[in-house]
Amino acid sequence: MSKDTMQIVREQDVVPFRNRVRELAVKIGMSLVNQTKLITAASELVRNMLKYANGGKITLEIVNKNGQNGIRLIFADEGPGIENIPQAMQDGFSTGKSLGLGLPGTKRLVNEFDIKSVVGSGTTVTVTHWKNGR
Repeated sequence: MSKDTMQIVREQDVVPFRNRVRELAVKIGMSLVNQTKLITAASELVRNMLKYANGGKITLEIVNKNGQNGIRLIFADEGPGIENIPQAMQDGFSTGKSLGLGLPGTKRLVNEFDIKSVVGSGTTVTVTHWKNGR
C-alpha cells in the first residue's frame, strides 16, 4: 500500500497536508462524510503538533484490514510530551486557550486512535479511519 511522509514545520504546511489526506481518501472511495471526519481530525492533530511541539513528521498510508481500505495517519513530534494522557483525553481539558475539543474530539471522529507520549521526548498519535467508517 502507498505510504508518504510529510514534515510539518509551519502553518503553511497544513494545507498541502490536508489536500494529501483528501487525495488518499478519494483514492480509496471514502464517502464525503468520512473524508470530512478524517480531515477534521487530521487538522486538529496537525495544529496541536505545530502549537505544542513546533511541528513534526506525519506518515500517511492506505491500509487494508479484512478486505476494507482505510487511511492511517501517524503524527510524531519531538515536543515536550504529554504528562497526563488520561487528563488530556478528557472533554474540556486544555492547556492552551482552545475549546479543549482536541484529543477526545479527534478520537470520536476516527475509528482507531492511539496515543503514546514520553515527557521530554515527544508524542506519537496514530489514527485510522476506514472507508466505510466502521
